Amino acid sequence: MHFQLLESLSLAGAADKPNEDSFAAGARFACVFDGATVLGENLMPGRSDAQWIAQFGARRLKAHAEAGEAKLGDALRSAAADAEKSFNALRKRPPQENYETPFASLMALSLAGAGLDALWLGDCAALIREPGGEITMLGETLAKRGRERERARTMAGPKGGAAASVREIFLPALRTARNKVNTKGADWLFAPDPRCAAHAHAKRVELAPDSLILLATDGFLALVSDYDKYTPETLLSAAQGRGLAALGEELRAIEAGDPEGRLYPRFKNSDDATALLLRLSA
Repeated sequence: MHFQLLESLSLAGAADKPNEDSFAAGARFACVFDGATVLGENLMPGRSDAQWIAQFGARRLKAHAEAGEAKLGDALRSAAADAEKSFNALRKRPPQENYETPFASLMALSLAGAGLDALWLGDCAALIREPGGEITMLGETLAKRGRERERARTMAGPKGGAAASVREIFLPALRTARNKVNTKGADWLFAPDPRCAAHAHAKRVELAPDSLILLATDGFLALVSDYDKYTPETLLSAAQGRGLAALGEELRAIEAGDPEGRLYPRFKNSDDATALLLRLSA
């Protein structure tokens, strides 16, 4: 079996900012990465450390997965080791606090025999519909986005939380939370540190040909988790029926209609949004 890429979409959250999502797809491998927004100065060359880690991670994970490494977790460890080598060589100085380290969420899928191996860190997700109609959701987007929405609601109060000026007020709290990432007892994300691979979630799913897969970052899945416009089932149907571009337009229209985050509390008006629509073909 192999993946057939039906459509892809990757939208920056704002026209004047870099897109910090990335993706890669091949006949037997696909992934999406979502770089964590930088909370200080950039340490790497380029416009954004978050963009760097997302693009570098997707590129190297695909290369290692397609090179025939025994397990997807091994490929992830190798990709993180590559990132560590590049980060140590190119950064202008070592991070002074953990929040300065580049981090990214990811969801990766690899075909192995008659099944699919999934591996993820953070809040990207995959929606799968088998030919008989059964729906499977992989990832923790709904739970994580729900917690983030409540944090935004609590911290912003009646003023809302999406305006850039309001975000600056949240910065110390956001840095405190980021400092805990990839530490004992906390959540782990992809980083320039091979240890992150040991903390990835993994699942194997047996699938039949003609299964449909929507692989997406949390910014795209906000249509479900934040804005309640779709369920996972109806989002997958809409992606197939209307296309990803139309859903991207709907997503941005919702956010443009609530620029201050009063209806939908959030830490920024629009997040980067990436999605791949794949079919499993024999």
